[in-house]
Amino acid sequence: MNGPLPGLDQLRELPLPAAVPYWPQTWGWGVVAILLLIGGTWAVVAHGRRYRRNRYRREALRELEALARAAASDPLAARALPALLKRTALAARRAGTQAQVATLSGQAWLDYLARDALPSRFPEGSAHMLATLAYSPDAGVRLLDPAKLRTLFAASRYWIERHHVAA
Repeated sequence: MNGPLPGLDQLRELPLPAAVPYWPQTWGWGVVAILLLIGGTWAVVAHGRRYRRNRYRREALRELEALARAAASDPLAARALPALLKRTALAARRAGTQAQVATLSGQAWLDYLARDALPSRFPEGSAHMLATLAYSPDAGVRLLDPAKLRTLFAASRYWIERHHVAA
C-alpha cells in the first residue's frame, strides 16, 4: 500500500442491467399468449350468447316468484301458472317446433314437462291441478290443497331452471 488511497470523487456507479422486455424471448410464449387471447375471447362470446339465450328463463323465474307470493295469500292468483309454463316452453323452442308444444294438454303436456327436465319433480296429480287452475271456476281453485300447490310451484321452478333446450 504504497500509493494514496482513491478518494470518493474517483468512485463510479455500477452499470444497471438491461431492462426486462415485456415481449417474450421465444416464439412459443407468443403462441401461448395468442391462444389464451383467442380462448378468452371465445369464452366471453359464449357466455354472452348463453346469457341472452336464457333471458326468457330469468323473466319466467321472476314472474313465477311473483305468482308464488300472490298465491300464498290468494289461491286464485295461481291461475296464471299454466299459462306461464306454456309461454316458457314456447319461448324455449325454435320457431319451427313451437306448434308441437302449443297443442299439448293434459297428461301429454305434463309428460313433455317431465321429459324436458329429468329427473321430473312434478308430483302425482299435477296434470289435474294444472287443468283445475286453467279451467275450473274460482270455487274449484280455492279447494286446492295449499301444500300441493306449493309443491307444484316448486316443481315448476325446477323445470324452468333446468329444462333442456334443443340447439
